[in-house]
Amino acid sequence: MKKTLRITEIFYSLQGETRTAGLPTVFVRLTGCPLRCQYCDTAYAFSGGELMTLDAIVEQVAGYTPRYICVTGGEPLAQANCIALLKRLCDAGYQVSLETSGALDVSAVDPRVSKVLDLKTPGSAEVARNRYENIALLTPNDQVKFVICSREDYDWAVSKLIQFGLDARVGEVLMSPSHHELSARSLAEWIIADNLPVRLQMQLHKILWNDEPGH
Repeated sequence: MKKTLRITEIFYSLQGETRTAGLPTVFVRLTGCPLRCQYCDTAYAFSGGELMTLDAIVEQVAGYTPRYICVTGGEPLAQANCIALLKRLCDAGYQVSLETSGALDVSAVDPRVSKVLDLKTPGSAEVARNRYENIALLTPNDQVKFVICSREDYDWAVSKLIQFGLDARVGEVLMSPSHHELSARSLAEWIIADNLPVRLQMQLHKILWNDEPGH
């Protein structure tokens, strides 16, 4: 039996965040997520979707002739066959990133994939779901992301940055202001004042397209 995944959408756009922000990228959005972060902007991916074989997914992706692929969700790792898809995409020669909540085990992810692990802050309402064992599995090819909702979230994120030596472990530590909850300027000023070894990211897709589905 051919391996399948439930897919919400496959689309071509600019990457809005992470180290490849601004680069044309194909997004493969898997359906389903065990978390319910209070600021989630992709709740439409919690259910529904279309069952597709890995062959069909790879064929559709190839139609865009992309260089970069982002496998996202939902929570992609909630579907076991995500691991096989990631390997297939790497074998095809693409630069592949995986956006994951960090609540699920990342140990089986192909090392060629850049894992973008979102450590959940207290303001997310899902901080208890962080699987800290994942941090030891991260490499300079990977990235850690914090979505900051408040000054309290920022202070918590700084404590985790220091506790786990994240800036020395991964290629990028990213901080984003939670849309409509914290101004980007405030976050920028805190980062500058503390001289943090992190990158502020602004979610380019929301600036360009107001985060309409398909971008």
